[in-house]
Amino acid sequence: MSSIVVRTLSERVFEIVREQIVIGRLGTDAPIRQDALAAELGVSKIPLREALARLEQEGLLVSQANRGYFVQPMSAAQAEEIYALRLLIEPAAAAHGAIVADDAARAATLSAFERLDTATQGDLATVAVHNRHFHTALVRAGGRLLTTQLVERLSILSERYAVAHLQPAGRESRAHREHRGLLDAWMARDAAALERLLAQHIGATLDDLKQQFAADHG
Repeated sequence: MSSIVVRTLSERVFEIVREQIVIGRLGTDAPIRQDALAAELGVSKIPLREALARLEQEGLLVSQANRGYFVQPMSAAQAEEIYALRLLIEPAAAAHGAIVADDAARAATLSAFERLDTATQGDLATVAVHNRHFHTALVRAGGRLLTTQLVERLSILSERYAVAHLQPAGRESRAHREHRGLLDAWMARDAAALERLLAQHIGATLDDLKQQFAADHG
C-alpha cells in the first residue's frame, strides 16, 4: 500500500510542477531549488526527485552535472519541431479514430470537448491541459496505443506554447471555433474533412507562434 501512496504522491507532484513550468512560474535562468520546492509543496524530496526525473524524460527539464535541474527554455526551433511532428502524426491518427470509434470513445471525446469548452472561462494553464485531453481523445479512439502515447507526449510539450499562443486577444475564441469544427467532423466520421481541418489548426498555431517569436526577438 505504501508504494501505491508514494506513486500517487509522485504523480500529483509531477502534475503540479508541470503546471508551474507551463505557466512560467519556474524560470529557465536558475536551477530548481529542490529543498525550497519540496517545502513549498509539503512533500519530501523523494517524490519530488521522481517527478523531476519524469519531467526530464518528458522534455520539459534538463539536468546538468553538479548543478541540478533547469527548465528547458522555449524556442522557435523547438516549437517548429514539436508542431511539425504533430502535423505528421495527428491529423491521420485522428481521422482513423473518427472512423473506428465505438460509442464509449465517442462519448469520451464529446466529454473532453465539453470540459475544454467549460475551461475557456478559466486560466490559460487549465485551458492548455483540457486542450491536450481533447486532442488526445480524438486519437485515442483509434485504439493505437503507441500513436496515442506519441500524440500525448507531443501535446504535453505543446502546452507552454499553447498558453503563449492563446495570450493575444481573440485567439481563444478562434481556437474554440476551430475545436468545434474538429469535433463536428470527427463525430460525423468525415475523415477527409477532419484531417484537413486538424492540419490547418495545428499549422495556423505554428505560424502564429513563429510570428510571436520573431516579434519578441526582432
